[in-house]
This record gives sequence, C-alpha cells and structure tokens, in this order.
Amino acid sequence: MGGDDVRLRAVVSLAQTMAAAYTAKESWRAAALGARDALGGSFAALSVWERDRGRLRVLVNAGERAEGEEEFPDEEAYSVDRFPEITEFLHERWAGGGEPDAWVETVDGRPVEGAPARGARPFCHQRVAALRRRGRGCCVVAPIVLHGRAWGELYVARPAGMPVFDRDDADFATVLAAVVAAGIAQTERLEEVRKLAFTDPLTGLANRRAVDIRLDEAVERHRVEGAVVSLVVCDLNGLKAVNDTHGHAVGDRLLERFGSVLSRCGAILPDALAARLGGDEFCLIAVGPGTDEVIRVATELCERAAALELGEGVACGVASTGDPIGPVHSARRLFRLADAAQYRAKADRAVGPVVAGRDGEVLRLADSPPTPAHDRRRLRGNRP
Repeated sequence: MGGDDVRLRAVVSLAQTMAAAYTAKESWRAAALGARDALGGSFAALSVWERDRGRLRVLVNAGERAEGEEEFPDEEAYSVDRFPEITEFLHERWAGGGEPDAWVETVDGRPVEGAPARGARPFCHQRVAALRRRGRGCCVVAPIVLHGRAWGELYVARPAGMPVFDRDDADFATVLAAVVAAGIAQTERLEEVRKLAFTDPLTGLANRRAVDIRLDEAVERHRVEGAVVSLVVCDLNGLKAVNDTHGHAVGDRLLERFGSVLSRCGAILPDALAARLGGDEFCLIAVGPGTDEVIRVATELCERAAALELGEGVACGVASTGDPIGPVHSARRLFRLADAAQYRAKADRAVGPVVAGRDGEVLRLADSPPTPAHDRRRLRGNRP
C-alpha cells in the first residue's frame, strides 16, 4: 500500500508540475524529470515522432546526461527505421485498438522476467548499443499517444549495476506516459492561445500587442547597449476603393497578399518583426541592422507593393536611431517619427520610403502639437 501511495503522489506531482509549465520546453523538462524520479531512474528523455521526416527527434534529455547529450538538443534525431517498434509494432497495436504498453530493454539484450512481451516487436539492437555506449544498464520505453495517434515516446534509464526495471515499472511507465500526454495536450492548447493573442488572424503576422512588447524591448536595448532600432510604418493605399468596388473579401485578400510581401521583405533583416497594426496599417521592427540596410528593404517593399494586382501601392515611413532624429527614450517617440514620415509619404504620393532625419519636415511634423480630429495627421503619439 505504501508503494502505491508513493506512486500516486508521483503521478499527481508530475501532472501538477507540467500544468505549471509556461513554455513547451518547461513542459518537456517537467515530464522527463517527473518520470525519472517516479521510476527511480537516473536519466530520462522525451522524443517526438516526426512523420514527415521519418525520424524520432529528442526534445529534452534530463538527469545524468552522458557525454554529448544536451538538455535541449537542436538536432538529436534517429531515423525510425532504426527503431521499428515505432512505425510497425506500436502503431499497428494502436490502430488495432490495443493499449500502448511500455517495455523494458537491458544492456545484455535479454528479456526481463515478468516484463511485457515483445510480441511482434523486433529486438532493438540500437537501444541496447546506446545503453552500453552511455554506461546504462536498462531502460523502460513508454509510447505517448496524443489525440488517438502515436506522438512519441518517454524513455527512462538506470545506470549499470542498479536493479533492472520489472513489469510493475513498465506498467507504471505506461501510466506516466498517459499523464505526460495530457500535459503536452494542455501545453499545446496554451501555446495556441498565446499565438492567437499575439497574431493577426487575417494575415498571420504579429499584431499590435506583439509590436508594443517588441518595440519596448528594442528601445530598452538601444538605451542600454546603443543598439540601432528601426521602425518602418506602412499604410496600404487604395484599400477602401478595393472594398467599395470588389467587396471586403477581395480587400481581405489584398491585405493577406501585402502581409506576405511584408513578411518576405522583413526576412531580409535578421530577426525583424513583421506586423499588422490594424486596418490598412503595417510595420516592421528591426534591431541591429544599419539605417541604410533598413531603407533598402523598405524600398523593395514599396516596389513589390506597387506591383500587386490590386491596391495603389503603399505609403512607407522609416524612423531609425541610426539617423539624427534626436533622443529616443520611448517606443512612443519612435512611433511618432515613423508615423510622421509615413504621413509625409502619403501626402506626397511618394513611390519610395520617406525617412525621418533625412527630411526636416518629418521632424517638424512629429514635434508639432496635436491637430483637430478631422485632420488626417493624428499621429500615434496623439491618440488616446
């Protein structure tokens, strides 16, 4: 009874730790460490089956890692043809309505007395070889099933010289894998919610909330490190005419198409954020590249926007701390400058970007007092 209580507490602890995880990596690590502790192992790993690439990719290695094992490896993956139980035995069992039972492998390759039978599963020389290579004596492997499909596996090992996992351990590993699957499902839901919270649903670009956060961080880096921060603000011309003439569905397609163009151009700048601010307004945030490089990208953006089948191109304004625009202590200040440059581009029907600091009128416009509500020049810094 005491052993059952210990294992019940381990299950509850695993579920609670995964539920408290904020990111996918935290969830993976909690799953591996929780399973390791629950099974009295020294090492645990969580892997996902990537069907499209035909491989089992390791997400996390936790516990006593051997030489060359990283906690969160970038490219530790194994072809599934080296682990036939993944694609053959396990998947066929699940498809046939069977239970995804865990099993035990030992360093000498012999079956464990009382442990689940291999059945149709071929002997896995690769796992045995890996145990020997890393100084481990045995492992228990538990398949993870998510949404009725094989998702991956949970792997827990003990060092050579420790007691070998038995049937009870394998059965318990099966239970732990089910708890891990539930935790992963919750993490995926939270990740989707977070993604929606910071993503424009029409274009798939970042939204205004994401822009506010990124730009605040960027301006702080500029203040502390002197990093060059550039903001490109775009206003898509002719959207209202498209909506009035062809309907809002066509207007939405124009917004989507321009969003793709913005994403493509933004990719030229390392780690740039492409976003839709709302309506027909978009922006790019770049940290690091020089002003001239950002202007070249903004110029290409204007050219590609002008070549779109619908619309009338884009009015584009650029503000960069790499230019003489005065002190920039807040995101609001950079927004006002970029917005004023964009307003100037729109008023002048400029075919390319207007750059604050290279157009004295833009600085005057950005620093002028708020204007009446009917004036188009209601810069972001003047808006509630």
